[in-house]
Amino acid sequence: MKLMAPDFEVIIPAYNEGKTLPGIIKEIKDVGGKLLSRIIVVDDASEDNTAEAAKDAGAEVVSRPYRMGNGASIKAGLRKATSDIVVFMDADGQHNPEDVLRLVECMDSFDMVVGARNFGGFSRRDCANKFYNLFASYVTGFPVKDLTSGLRAVRRQAAVKFIYLLPNGFSYPTTLTLAFLKTGRAIKYVPVSSSIRKHGKSKINLGADGIRFLLIIAKIATFFSPLRVFLPVSMLFFATGLVYYLYTYLAFHRLTNMSVFLLNTSVIIFMLGLISEQIAQLRMDRTEEK
Repeated sequence: MKLMAPDFEVIIPAYNEGKTLPGIIKEIKDVGGKLLSRIIVVDDASEDNTAEAAKDAGAEVVSRPYRMGNGASIKAGLRKATSDIVVFMDADGQHNPEDVLRLVECMDSFDMVVGARNFGGFSRRDCANKFYNLFASYVTGFPVKDLTSGLRAVRRQAAVKFIYLLPNGFSYPTTLTLAFLKTGRAIKYVPVSSSIRKHGKSKINLGADGIRFLLIIAKIATFFSPLRVFLPVSMLFFATGLVYYLYTYLAFHRLTNMSVFLLNTSVIIFMLGLISEQIAQLRMDRTEEK
């Protein structure tokens, strides 16, 4: 027997999306029915009629005084939400509102359900997303299928615990995913369709934001599991120092300063990783107390 989906709210961060929002809101209401508590649209100081269009369509609007970023809008929506389950989705029309209920229906057994897109192509964006997913999978030890998806259902109380970690920019999905996985929260990926934007153009710069995504992954990895970052670097220095020592010993029968430097550096980095691991555990314990 199929379990009934719980009540939920939908949070939509929006910037200059007055053309797409009315249709999206109407479709969400049709799909959600009585299970949908409300739709919160966070208007990030749009220059068009985003706020008015959302209000006219029946959404509750939170207006920002100036542009703060996609992640800041998500944080504002989380602070406003009251339901146990909240769904994040983009306002540009790329997500199918019919997928919302599919995600919510899985929340009985999971803390987060992510709408996973298909990256089967060979475009720069698809290749970049594949790389991010592989990197995140290594960091977390969990097969991450879509690190940057903006369509996801989460338990509000769990998400609020990490609100201080979420960046104000476009990479909040990355941070939230890694934070949930590194603290042992259950995540499920559900395949969803993703459409081409109906209006405007993407606000994400593949080059600049791609570097930012990598830095965020490294930051969160260092925050929750430092040895995943420190250990490979330590091993690299140790292997380099060992190879260089063997070369100089066999060729010149002597131990060079560079060999000592590389080997010592590897030990120092490893010890810093151990200390950071202890600090990370203390931080994690403090987060769970909230």
